[in-house]
Amino acid sequence: MIDTGSIDGFLGLEVGESEHHATAVTPAGKKAFGKPLLIVLPSSENASVLASGLWLCSGRHLEEESVWCEQASCAIAGQACGIRSRGVFPATYGLRMTRTTPARPVSVEAVFPELASYRGRTTRLHPRPGRPGMRDSHVGGPMLWPYGEPWPVCHEPHRPETEGYAPAEIRSARATGVWPRRRPWLDAGAPGEDGPVPFVGLAQFFRRDIPGLAAGPDGADLVQLFRCPFTHGPHLERRYLLRWRQAAETERAERFLAAPPEVPMLRWEHELPEPCVLHPEEVDTYPWAEDDTLPAPLIDLIDAWEDAQAAEHGPDALSYQGDLSIPPGWRVGGFPSWASTGPMAIHCETCAAPMRLLLTADGYEMDASSHSWAPLEDRDPSLEGKASILSGKSIGTPTRLRFGRDRDLHVFTCLTDPRHPPQWVLS
Repeated sequence: MIDTGSIDGFLGLEVGESEHHATAVTPAGKKAFGKPLLIVLPSSENASVLASGLWLCSGRHLEEESVWCEQASCAIAGQACGIRSRGVFPATYGLRMTRTTPARPVSVEAVFPELASYRGRTTRLHPRPGRPGMRDSHVGGPMLWPYGEPWPVCHEPHRPETEGYAPAEIRSARATGVWPRRRPWLDAGAPGEDGPVPFVGLAQFFRRDIPGLAAGPDGADLVQLFRCPFTHGPHLERRYLLRWRQAAETERAERFLAAPPEVPMLRWEHELPEPCVLHPEEVDTYPWAEDDTLPAPLIDLIDAWEDAQAAEHGPDALSYQGDLSIPPGWRVGGFPSWASTGPMAIHCETCAAPMRLLLTADGYEMDASSHSWAPLEDRDPSLEGKASILSGKSIGTPTRLRFGRDRDLHVFTCLTDPRHPPQWVLS
Protein backbone atom coordinates (compact mmCIF):
# COMPACT_ATOMS: atom_id res chain seq x y z
CA MET A 1 0.00 0.00 0.00
CA ILE A 2 1.36 3.41 -0.98
CA ASP A 3 0.89 6.31 1.42
CA THR A 4 -0.56 9.09 -0.75
CA GLY A 5 -0.62 11.69 2.01
CA SER A 6 2.37 13.56 0.60
CA ILE A 7 1.35 13.15 -3.03
CA ASP A 8 -0.35 16.07 -4.77
CA GLY A 9 -1.04 14.34 -8.05
CA PHE A 10 -0.48 11.46 -10.41
CA LEU A 11 1.02 12.02 -13.84
CA GLY A 12 0.62 9.37 -16.49
CA LEU A 13 2.19 9.06 -19.93
CA GLU A 14 0.94 6.48 -22.40
CA VAL A 15 3.32 5.98 -25.32
CA GLY A 16 1.89 4.43 -28.46
CA GLU A 17 3.29 3.75 -31.91
CA SER A 18 1.91 6.98 -33.36
CA GLU A 19 -0.16 8.68 -30.67
CA HIS A 20 0.68 9.55 -27.07
CA HIS A 21 -1.37 10.97 -24.24
CA ALA A 22 -0.53 12.62 -20.92
CA THR A 23 -2.93 12.98 -18.00
CA ALA A 24 -2.86 14.61 -14.57
CA VAL A 25 -5.09 13.11 -11.88
CA THR A 26 -5.65 14.35 -8.31
CA PRO A 27 -5.29 11.95 -5.33
CA ALA A 28 -9.09 11.85 -5.18
CA GLY A 29 -9.16 10.42 -8.69
CA LYS A 30 -10.40 13.56 -10.44
CA LYS A 31 -8.89 14.21 -13.86
CA ALA A 32 -7.14 17.58 -13.61
CA PHE A 33 -5.99 17.77 -17.22
CA GLY A 34 -5.35 15.60 -20.24
CA LYS A 35 -3.48 16.37 -23.41
CA PRO A 36 -2.46 14.43 -26.52
CA LEU A 37 1.15 15.04 -27.46
CA LEU A 38 3.65 14.38 -30.19
CA ILE A 39 7.01 12.89 -29.21
CA VAL A 40 9.82 12.62 -31.71
CA LEU A 41 12.47 10.10 -30.76
CA PRO A 42 15.79 10.98 -32.44
CA SER A 43 17.44 7.73 -31.38
CA SER A 44 16.49 4.36 -29.97
CA GLU A 45 18.60 5.15 -26.91
CA ASN A 46 16.02 7.71 -25.82
CA ALA A 47 13.11 5.33 -26.19
CA SER A 48 14.12 3.47 -23.05
CA VAL A 49 13.14 6.41 -20.85
CA LEU A 50 9.62 6.48 -22.25
CA ALA A 51 8.15 3.32 -20.80
CA SER A 52 4.43 3.81 -20.28
CA GLY A 53 3.52 4.13 -16.66
CA LEU A 54 2.13 6.13 -13.78
CA TRP A 55 4.53 8.13 -11.61
CA LEU A 56 4.07 10.05 -8.42
CA CYS A 57 4.91 13.71 -7.88
CA SER A 58 5.30 15.34 -4.48
CA GLY A 59 5.11 19.07 -3.87
CA ARG A 60 2.80 21.72 -2.53
CA HIS A 61 0.64 22.19 -5.62
CA LEU A 62 0.74 20.72 -9.09
CA GLU A 63 0.91 24.15 -10.71
CA GLU A 64 3.86 25.35 -8.63
CA GLU A 65 7.51 25.20 -9.61
CA SER A 66 8.21 23.18 -6.46
CA VAL A 67 6.88 20.02 -8.08
CA TRP A 68 9.80 17.65 -8.61
CA CYS A 69 9.55 14.85 -11.16
CA GLU A 70 12.29 12.24 -11.10
CA GLN A 71 11.22 10.18 -14.09
CA ALA A 72 11.32 11.34 -17.70
CA SER A 73 7.76 10.16 -18.35
CA CYS A 74 6.53 12.17 -15.37
CA ALA A 75 8.28 15.30 -16.64
CA ILE A 76 6.85 14.84 -20.13
CA ALA A 77 3.35 14.32 -18.79
CA GLY A 78 3.77 17.29 -16.48
CA GLN A 79 4.75 19.69 -19.22
CA ALA A 80 2.02 18.44 -21.53
CA CYS A 81 -0.50 19.06 -18.79
CA GLY A 82 0.80 22.54 -18.11
CA ILE A 83 2.76 21.53 -14.99
CA ARG A 84 6.32 22.83 -14.91
CA SER A 85 8.94 20.82 -13.10
CA ARG A 86 12.58 21.46 -12.33
CA GLY A 87 13.55 17.83 -12.11
CA VAL A 88 13.90 15.89 -15.36
CA PHE A 89 12.95 18.11 -18.26
CA PRO A 90 11.60 16.21 -21.26
CA ALA A 91 13.94 18.05 -23.61
CA THR A 92 16.82 16.56 -21.65
CA TYR A 93 16.22 13.48 -23.74
CA GLY A 94 16.03 15.32 -27.05
CA LEU A 95 12.25 15.10 -27.26
CA ARG A 96 9.99 17.48 -29.13
CA MET A 97 6.45 18.11 -27.92
CA THR A 98 3.61 20.02 -29.48
CA ARG A 99 2.98 23.69 -28.86
CA THR A 100 -0.44 24.98 -29.86
CA THR A 101 -1.14 28.63 -30.58
CA PRO A 102 -4.65 29.56 -29.43
CA ALA A 103 -7.18 30.64 -32.05
CA ARG A 104 -7.00 34.38 -32.62
CA PRO A 105 -9.36 36.35 -30.35
CA VAL A 106 -11.38 37.26 -33.44
CA SER A 107 -11.45 35.78 -36.93
CA VAL A 108 -9.01 37.98 -38.85
CA GLU A 109 -10.60 37.50 -42.25
CA ALA A 110 -14.13 37.82 -40.88
CA VAL A 111 -13.25 41.27 -39.58
CA PHE A 112 -11.06 42.18 -42.56
CA PRO A 113 -12.06 40.09 -45.62
CA GLU A 114 -9.60 42.09 -47.71
CA LEU A 115 -6.72 40.44 -45.84
CA ALA A 116 -7.45 36.98 -47.26
CA SER A 117 -5.24 37.56 -50.30
CA TYR A 118 -2.36 38.70 -48.07
CA ARG A 119 -2.40 35.70 -45.73
CA GLY A 120 0.97 34.02 -45.26
CA ARG A 121 2.42 31.21 -43.18
CA THR A 122 5.14 31.34 -40.57
CA THR A 123 6.67 28.62 -38.42
CA ARG A 124 6.79 29.47 -34.73
CA LEU A 125 9.80 27.65 -33.26
CA HIS A 126 8.79 27.76 -29.57
CA PRO A 127 12.29 27.24 -28.10
CA ARG A 128 12.33 25.77 -24.59
CA PRO A 129 15.37 24.92 -22.41
CA GLY A 130 16.68 21.40 -22.87
CA ARG A 131 19.58 19.33 -24.19
CA PRO A 132 19.41 19.23 -27.98
CA GLY A 133 21.93 17.20 -29.93
CA MET A 134 24.07 18.22 -32.89
CA ARG A 135 21.62 16.55 -35.28
CA ASP A 136 18.66 18.50 -33.87
CA SER A 137 17.28 21.87 -34.84
CA HIS A 138 17.85 24.11 -31.86
CA VAL A 139 18.80 27.44 -30.34
CA GLY A 140 22.02 27.40 -28.33
CA GLY A 141 22.84 23.72 -28.72
CA PRO A 142 25.85 21.95 -30.27
CA MET A 143 26.44 22.64 -33.95
CA LEU A 144 26.77 19.87 -36.51
CA TRP A 145 30.37 20.75 -37.30
CA PRO A 146 32.86 18.37 -38.94
CA TYR A 147 36.06 17.89 -36.96
CA GLY A 148 38.98 19.76 -38.48
CA GLU A 149 36.84 22.38 -40.24
CA PRO A 150 37.90 25.85 -39.03
CA TRP A 151 35.43 27.45 -36.63
CA PRO A 152 34.37 30.94 -37.80
CA VAL A 153 36.17 33.87 -36.18
CA CYS A 154 35.72 37.63 -36.33
CA HIS A 155 38.82 39.56 -37.40
CA GLU A 156 37.38 43.06 -37.04
CA PRO A 157 38.49 45.45 -34.29
CA HIS A 158 36.44 45.13 -31.08
CA ARG A 159 35.65 47.57 -28.33
CA PRO A 160 37.83 47.08 -25.24
CA GLU A 161 35.97 46.02 -22.09
CA THR A 162 36.71 46.33 -18.37
CA GLU A 163 34.12 43.97 -16.80
CA GLY A 164 32.17 40.93 -17.84
CA TYR A 165 31.06 37.38 -17.15
CA ALA A 166 32.83 34.05 -17.54
CA PRO A 167 30.75 31.63 -19.69
CA ALA A 168 31.25 28.73 -17.23
CA GLU A 169 29.98 30.89 -14.37
CA ILE A 170 26.95 31.95 -16.43
CA ARG A 171 26.03 28.31 -16.98
CA SER A 172 26.56 27.41 -13.33
CA ALA A 173 24.48 30.38 -12.14
CA ARG A 174 21.59 29.51 -14.44
CA ALA A 175 21.59 25.93 -13.23
CA THR A 176 21.18 27.10 -9.64
CA GLY A 177 18.77 29.96 -10.39
CA VAL A 178 21.06 32.83 -9.38
CA TRP A 179 22.67 35.72 -11.22
CA PRO A 180 26.33 35.26 -12.21
CA ARG A 181 29.04 37.41 -10.69
CA ARG A 182 30.38 40.28 -12.78
CA ARG A 183 34.18 40.32 -12.71
CA PRO A 184 37.08 42.46 -13.88
CA TRP A 185 37.96 41.63 -17.45
CA LEU A 186 40.76 39.13 -17.87
CA ASP A 187 43.72 41.02 -19.33
CA ALA A 188 41.83 44.31 -18.97
CA GLY A 189 41.16 45.90 -22.30
CA ALA A 190 41.03 42.60 -24.24
CA PRO A 191 40.00 41.41 -26.77
CA GLY A 192 41.87 44.41 -28.13
CA GLU A 193 41.94 45.64 -31.68
CA ASP A 194 43.56 42.86 -33.67
CA GLY A 195 42.91 39.50 -32.01
CA PRO A 196 40.52 37.10 -33.78
CA VAL A 197 37.42 36.24 -31.75
CA PRO A 198 35.46 32.98 -32.20
CA PHE A 199 31.83 33.46 -33.13
CA VAL A 200 29.14 32.14 -30.78
CA GLY A 201 26.82 29.55 -32.32
CA LEU A 202 23.28 30.83 -31.78
CA ALA A 203 21.09 28.34 -33.64
CA GLN A 204 20.82 25.72 -36.37
CA PHE A 205 17.75 24.69 -38.35
CA PHE A 206 17.14 21.62 -40.55
CA ARG A 207 14.46 21.70 -43.24
CA ARG A 208 13.47 18.17 -42.19
CA ASP A 209 12.30 19.71 -38.89
CA ILE A 210 11.04 23.01 -40.32
CA PRO A 211 9.55 22.49 -43.81
CA GLY A 212 8.90 26.23 -44.14
CA LEU A 213 12.62 26.98 -44.06
CA ALA A 214 13.74 28.36 -47.43
CA ALA A 215 16.45 26.42 -49.25
CA GLY A 216 19.97 27.78 -49.30
CA PRO A 217 22.58 27.72 -52.08
CA ASP A 218 22.40 24.56 -54.22
CA GLY A 219 19.42 23.37 -52.18
CA ALA A 220 21.24 23.47 -48.82
CA ASP A 221 18.85 22.27 -46.12
CA LEU A 222 20.73 23.14 -42.94
CA VAL A 223 21.41 26.71 -41.85
CA GLN A 224 23.56 27.74 -38.88
CA LEU A 225 23.45 31.19 -37.26
CA PHE A 226 26.41 32.80 -35.47
CA ARG A 227 27.14 36.10 -33.71
CA CYS A 228 30.39 37.74 -32.69
CA PRO A 229 30.22 38.06 -28.89
CA PHE A 230 31.70 41.57 -28.90
CA THR A 231 30.63 44.95 -30.24
CA HIS A 232 32.21 46.97 -33.00
CA GLY A 233 32.77 50.69 -33.37
CA PRO A 234 31.25 53.67 -31.54
CA HIS A 235 27.68 52.53 -32.27
CA LEU A 236 28.18 49.08 -30.68
CA GLU A 237 27.41 47.27 -33.92
CA ARG A 238 27.12 43.48 -34.03
CA ARG A 239 28.38 41.01 -36.61
CA TYR A 240 26.38 37.95 -37.63
CA LEU A 241 27.14 35.00 -39.88
CA LEU A 242 25.08 32.39 -41.75
CA ARG A 243 26.56 29.02 -42.71
CA TRP A 244 24.57 26.85 -45.15
CA ARG A 245 25.14 23.09 -45.41
CA GLN A 246 23.83 19.95 -47.06
CA ALA A 247 22.63 18.04 -44.01
CA ALA A 248 23.05 14.50 -45.37
CA GLU A 249 26.55 15.21 -46.67
CA THR A 250 27.61 16.86 -43.41
CA GLU A 251 26.27 14.00 -41.30
CA ARG A 252 28.54 11.57 -43.16
CA ALA A 253 31.65 13.16 -41.64
CA GLU A 254 33.78 10.68 -39.68
CA ARG A 255 34.20 12.95 -36.64
CA PHE A 256 32.55 16.07 -35.28
CA LEU A 257 33.72 18.98 -33.18
CA ALA A 258 32.98 18.17 -29.53
CA ALA A 259 33.27 21.69 -28.13
CA PRO A 260 33.75 24.92 -30.12
CA PRO A 261 36.35 27.52 -29.14
CA GLU A 262 35.02 30.01 -26.63
CA VAL A 263 36.09 33.43 -25.38
CA PRO A 264 37.01 33.53 -21.67
CA MET A 265 34.78 36.54 -20.94
CA LEU A 266 31.52 38.00 -22.22
CA ARG A 267 30.37 41.56 -21.78
CA TRP A 268 26.80 40.60 -20.90
CA GLU A 269 25.12 37.51 -19.48
CA HIS A 270 22.66 37.48 -22.39
CA GLU A 271 25.44 36.92 -24.94
CA LEU A 272 25.41 33.20 -24.07
CA PRO A 273 22.40 31.28 -25.44
CA GLU A 274 20.64 28.75 -23.26
CA PRO A 275 20.44 25.38 -25.09
CA CYS A 276 16.84 25.00 -26.28
CA VAL A 277 14.94 22.37 -28.22
CA LEU A 278 12.33 23.55 -30.70
CA HIS A 279 8.63 22.78 -31.00
CA PRO A 280 7.83 23.99 -34.56
CA GLU A 281 4.26 25.02 -35.36
CA GLU A 282 2.96 26.57 -38.57
CA VAL A 283 0.40 29.37 -38.17
CA ASP A 284 -1.28 31.96 -40.36
CA THR A 285 0.21 35.42 -40.42
CA TYR A 286 -0.61 38.78 -42.00
CA PRO A 287 1.55 41.77 -42.97
CA TRP A 288 2.47 44.56 -40.61
CA ALA A 289 -0.01 47.42 -41.20
CA GLU A 290 1.91 50.65 -41.71
CA ASP A 291 2.94 52.88 -44.62
CA ASP A 292 2.82 50.81 -47.82
CA THR A 293 2.86 47.29 -46.37
CA LEU A 294 -0.86 47.07 -47.22
CA PRO A 295 -3.17 49.26 -49.34
CA ALA A 296 -3.91 52.58 -47.65
CA PRO A 297 -7.72 52.01 -47.48
CA LEU A 298 -7.15 48.68 -45.71
CA ILE A 299 -4.75 50.23 -43.21
CA ASP A 300 -7.37 52.92 -42.54
CA LEU A 301 -9.93 50.19 -41.79
CA ILE A 302 -7.49 48.49 -39.40
CA ASP A 303 -6.74 51.79 -37.64
CA ALA A 304 -10.46 52.53 -37.27
CA TRP A 305 -11.10 49.05 -35.85
CA GLU A 306 -8.27 49.48 -33.32
CA ASP A 307 -9.66 52.88 -32.27
CA ALA A 308 -13.08 51.31 -31.71
CA GLN A 309 -11.54 48.49 -29.69
CA ALA A 310 -9.65 50.96 -27.50
CA ALA A 311 -12.75 53.05 -26.93
CA GLU A 312 -14.77 50.00 -25.84
CA HIS A 313 -12.20 47.97 -23.92
CA GLY A 314 -9.55 50.45 -22.78
CA PRO A 315 -6.19 48.90 -21.83
CA ASP A 316 -7.51 45.38 -22.54
CA ALA A 317 -8.34 46.21 -26.14
CA LEU A 318 -7.21 43.95 -28.95
CA SER A 319 -4.83 45.29 -31.57
CA TYR A 320 -4.11 44.16 -35.10
CA GLN A 321 -0.35 44.34 -34.68
CA GLY A 322 -0.26 42.64 -31.28
CA ASP A 323 -3.01 40.02 -31.59
CA LEU A 324 -3.82 39.32 -35.22
CA SER A 325 -0.90 39.80 -37.59
CA ILE A 326 2.55 38.52 -36.58
CA PRO A 327 3.33 36.17 -33.68
CA PRO A 328 6.17 37.03 -31.29
CA GLY A 329 9.26 34.95 -30.63
CA TRP A 330 11.62 32.94 -32.85
CA ARG A 331 10.04 32.08 -36.18
CA VAL A 332 10.88 31.08 -39.76
CA GLY A 333 9.40 32.79 -42.82
CA GLY A 334 6.32 34.98 -42.78
CA PHE A 335 6.44 38.76 -42.48
CA PRO A 336 8.81 41.07 -40.59
CA SER A 337 7.53 43.18 -37.72
CA TRP A 338 8.49 46.84 -37.87
CA ALA A 339 7.67 48.07 -34.37
CA SER A 340 10.94 49.93 -33.80
CA THR A 341 11.95 51.21 -37.22
CA GLY A 342 8.84 51.37 -39.37
CA PRO A 343 8.66 49.42 -42.64
CA MET A 344 11.84 49.16 -44.69
CA ALA A 345 12.41 47.99 -48.26
CA ILE A 346 15.14 45.34 -48.15
CA HIS A 347 17.02 44.73 -51.40
CA CYS A 348 20.06 42.62 -52.16
CA GLU A 349 23.25 44.68 -52.13
CA THR A 350 24.71 42.43 -54.83
CA CYS A 351 21.95 42.35 -57.45
CA ALA A 352 19.31 44.80 -56.10
CA ALA A 353 16.65 42.05 -56.14
CA PRO A 354 14.03 42.00 -53.37
CA MET A 355 14.99 39.92 -50.34
CA ARG A 356 12.76 37.53 -48.39
CA LEU A 357 12.58 37.02 -44.66
CA LEU A 358 14.43 33.82 -43.81
CA LEU A 359 14.00 33.89 -40.04
CA THR A 360 13.40 36.11 -37.04
CA ALA A 361 15.27 35.83 -33.73
CA ASP A 362 13.64 37.36 -30.67
CA GLY A 363 14.70 37.54 -27.03
CA TYR A 364 11.10 37.33 -25.83
CA GLU A 365 8.47 34.75 -26.68
CA MET A 366 5.75 37.22 -25.69
CA ASP A 367 5.23 40.64 -24.17
CA ALA A 368 2.38 42.69 -22.73
CA SER A 369 0.91 43.40 -26.17
CA SER A 370 1.26 39.88 -27.59
CA HIS A 371 0.26 37.59 -24.72
CA SER A 372 -2.68 36.16 -26.68
CA TRP A 373 -0.13 34.15 -28.70
CA ALA A 374 1.09 32.18 -25.65
CA PRO A 375 0.68 28.43 -26.40
CA LEU A 376 -2.07 26.45 -24.69
CA GLU A 377 0.57 24.16 -23.17
CA ASP A 378 2.08 27.13 -21.34
CA ARG A 379 -1.19 28.13 -19.69
CA ASP A 380 -3.10 27.13 -16.59
CA PRO A 381 -6.35 25.67 -17.97
CA SER A 382 -8.26 26.78 -14.87
CA LEU A 383 -7.61 30.47 -15.62
CA GLU A 384 -8.34 32.76 -18.54
CA GLY A 385 -6.56 35.45 -20.51
CA LYS A 386 -3.23 36.90 -19.43
CA ALA A 387 -3.63 35.43 -15.93
CA SER A 388 -3.49 31.89 -17.35
CA ILE A 389 0.06 32.22 -18.71
CA LEU A 390 2.62 30.35 -16.66
CA SER A 391 5.52 32.47 -15.46
CA GLY A 392 9.25 31.87 -15.58
CA LYS A 393 12.21 32.45 -17.86
CA SER A 394 11.77 29.05 -19.50
CA ILE A 395 8.59 30.38 -21.10
CA GLY A 396 9.09 34.14 -21.46
CA THR A 397 12.81 34.33 -22.26
CA PRO A 398 13.89 30.72 -22.82
CA THR A 399 16.97 31.39 -24.97
CA ARG A 400 18.30 34.15 -22.63
CA LEU A 401 19.48 36.03 -25.74
CA ARG A 402 18.84 39.68 -26.52
CA PHE A 403 19.08 41.50 -29.83
CA GLY A 404 19.73 45.22 -29.78
CA ARG A 405 17.54 47.01 -27.28
CA ASP A 406 15.07 44.15 -27.07
CA ARG A 407 14.29 44.16 -30.77
CA ASP A 408 13.62 41.50 -33.37
CA LEU A 409 16.56 40.38 -35.51
CA HIS A 410 15.30 39.78 -39.05
CA VAL A 411 17.54 37.77 -41.39
CA PHE A 412 16.88 38.38 -45.09
CA THR A 413 18.22 36.37 -48.03
CA CYS A 414 18.24 37.13 -51.76
CA LEU A 415 15.29 35.76 -53.75
CA THR A 416 17.39 35.56 -56.92
CA ASP A 417 20.50 33.90 -55.51
CA PRO A 418 20.78 32.74 -51.85
CA ARG A 419 24.58 32.77 -52.23
CA HIS A 420 24.46 36.55 -52.11
CA PRO A 421 25.23 38.03 -48.65
CA PRO A 422 22.25 38.12 -46.27
CA GLN A 423 21.08 41.28 -44.56
CA TRP A 424 20.52 41.67 -40.82
CA VAL A 425 17.85 44.12 -39.67
CA LEU A 426 16.97 45.01 -36.08
CA SER A 427 13.41 46.24 -35.76
